Amino acid sequence: MDLLMNSSYTGYYIISMILSFVGYIIQNRLKHKFEYYGNKDLQSGRSGKEIAERMLQHYGISNVTVNPSQGFLSDHYNPADKTVNLSPEVYNGRSVSSAAVAAHECGHAVQHATAYSMLQLRSQIVPVVKVASFLQQFLLIIAFTLANTFPSLLLVTIAVFMVTTLFSIITLPVEFDASKRALAWLDETSETKGAEYEGAKDALKWAAMTYVAAALSSLVMLVFLILRYLSASRE
Repeated sequence: MDLLMNSSYTGYYIISMILSFVGYIIQNRLKHKFEYYGNKDLQSGRSGKEIAERMLQHYGISNVTVNPSQGFLSDHYNPADKTVNLSPEVYNGRSVSSAAVAAHECGHAVQHATAYSMLQLRSQIVPVVKVASFLQQFLLIIAFTLANTFPSLLLVTIAVFMVTTLFSIITLPVEFDASKRALAWLDETSETKGAEYEGAKDALKWAAMTYVAAALSSLVMLVFLILRYLSASRE
């Protein structure tokens, strides 16, 4: 059993190290892409704020406002107050990057307006995810320390990680769909043309990869916790 557990630990750490390295590469690649396309001016000269407003208008969405937010790549759509929040570089920027990000966040607003099922599901479990995310950082340490004495505590930790892992997995189709909607609109309305469109597509592809890496990391941790629980319950 010890040999099995040691093998599980080794396998987990190897996979975790690989995923961490891949995640680091993706994050750096994403930053490079957005900086690169951030230096590519749009032929239209429109800012991210203007792009966002035009896309919302195109879809007849009049109850969503576009606001500036703070921080690099802090862009997000808030379904609670129906706001598209854009970082300074995107809100004021007139580049391929700003157009891509602004359209992507408006893609979420379109999802909300059309009752996209996966976005609705993600929004519904957000309160539970917030609690689970808070608890898991403490449960991990305690559960591993007392794994052999109280294996049931590991079961609680697994349940908590199932919630956050499920959230990461549900997020994938939501993000991919928002990018798909954004790119379709940018192309159909000719807001981005030729190389501009390809640049927006490339930038959003790398943004999506960060969510894939996060989901994989969460899934690996969940599998490891389950293996640890099975081992502890047999001892």
